Amino acid sequence: MSPMTRRTYSFLRTSRFLRPHIIALNKPPFAIPAYQIRAMSSGNPTSKMLTANPLKQIFSQESRPAMGVWQMLPGANISRILARSGADWVMVDCEHGNINDAAMHEAVPAIAALGVSPIVRIPDLQPWMVKRALDSGAHGILAPLIRTVEDVKNLVTAAKFPPEGKRGFGSPIAMQNFNPMPTFTEYLQQANGSLLTMVQIETQEALNSVEEIALLVDVIFIGPFDLGNNIGHPIIEGKMDPELDEAIERTLRAAVTAGKKCGIFCTDGEQAKQYADKGFHMISVATDYTLLGAAMADSLTIARGQGKQDKPVSY
Repeated sequence: MSPMTRRTYSFLRTSRFLRPHIIALNKPPFAIPAYQIRAMSSGNPTSKMLTANPLKQIFSQESRPAMGVWQMLPGANISRILARSGADWVMVDCEHGNINDAAMHEAVPAIAALGVSPIVRIPDLQPWMVKRALDSGAHGILAPLIRTVEDVKNLVTAAKFPPEGKRGFGSPIAMQNFNPMPTFTEYLQQANGSLLTMVQIETQEALNSVEEIALLVDVIFIGPFDLGNNIGHPIIEGKMDPELDEAIERTLRAAVTAGKKCGIFCTDGEQAKQYADKGFHMISVATDYTLLGAAMADSLTIARGQGKQDKPVSY
């Protein structure tokens, strides 16, 4: 213990102002880490954090697609319900969902505590948003509306600790959302190779460079609605034009060729099964918002003797 630290604890033990409120301290109440930073590992297969990231484990096994669900409504109890559903991952949607920074910090640990990977879709590509999401303990981030290769390079830089990137280090929260829990040093050394960096292919510009983009990240994730809008072939009443189908297939091919994973946003289980059969690796099944509305509508129509409600139009 340094002389300054020893003097601090001596003050705490003897101060007449603090004594009624504390227990006498004979030793520090917590371990003071020695911040000796060794060379970082970006891919040690036996690292503690790799085994503590369920989604990354499913990817490494390559035996089945990882099925997940979108959380758009705030609340840790909603997070727990979704995580208990059997999903492999929960997307905490800070872009289109009603999820602010505080709600994100509640959702991520609630999901992780149940052995499911919390992934955060950040609202924009700003580096501070990447840092906040990862510092909350997210097992990965998803960045929307990527346009250029430079966008992706900047995102990766924000998501990685030096020397691979520029992410700042200091959150005591992040490592608490992994089991087994890494130490500060283990998190610093292993995060670059254990956390997932994902981007959404939703624009014509990103589609034009999808083969190059796939080389830079862990997952390229298709947002069919924005992609259709931006290439001039929007999804209308559930109908997809052949040009959009081809764009989706091209994105999947780019991921497979690069040795990476490809995800897609689906709106129901039947649709998710179709894309699983096509070889997609990461598939959303529904959102909490649509699930809640559909379940309530079904129950009401049955209660009124009207039979089960017709399935709404998907894409």
